[in-house]
Amino acid sequence: MAVRIKICGITRCEDAEAAVSLGADFIGLNFYPPSPRCLSLAAAAAIAPVVKGRAQIVGVFVNADRVYIKERLESLELDLLQFHGDEDDDALAGWPVPVIRALRLPSDAPLDCIDLARIRADFILIDTFDSRLFGGTGRTRPFQALRALDLSRVFISGGLTPDNAMAAAALNPYALDVASGVESAPAIKDHDKLRSFIANARSSSIDRRLSTSRAKLSR
Repeated sequence: MAVRIKICGITRCEDAEAAVSLGADFIGLNFYPPSPRCLSLAAAAAIAPVVKGRAQIVGVFVNADRVYIKERLESLELDLLQFHGDEDDDALAGWPVPVIRALRLPSDAPLDCIDLARIRADFILIDTFDSRLFGGTGRTRPFQALRALDLSRVFISGGLTPDNAMAAAALNPYALDVASGVESAPAIKDHDKLRSFIANARSSSIDRRLSTSRAKLSR
């Protein structure tokens, strides 16, 4: 199956339209006030109808109050919730939609000791740690370090761009998550970069299917 694509930090209707038209599976709406990609409820409400029924809408929160999250979940009919801060298991429990827990890990952190199966979330997002930022860091980790992990429910994030999308997709994760790597300026998506990122990521899946078919034929 082709790798799924999440375009995060959408702030404009035209960027949402471009992303879903190009084949994005998830659109991330950011509700973390210090972020340049943070949306007011009104701004998010304008974007949601562009996406609904064409891709899944993910609400991104950082150490947010449960009432704050619930208001946006219900008003926007969010499909998933992403917890990108220091939330405990209780904060992730009891929601009527799937949840994504982000792991913010230093780019040189050893990953072979992480037991993803023990993490209580429907999905896991592996991001690169930055002491000042929660997501959108633009920092890449060596992809080789991810090969030891079961990525079947993992969103790979952190420093992804059109140039490395194919290599990241070749790891066969559940999804790729990109924000700053497809922008012309903070919070402004570059539609050419969106097109290249999605095409490059999906071409890796095509190459895998062709390789598998050739291997079967050669037996």
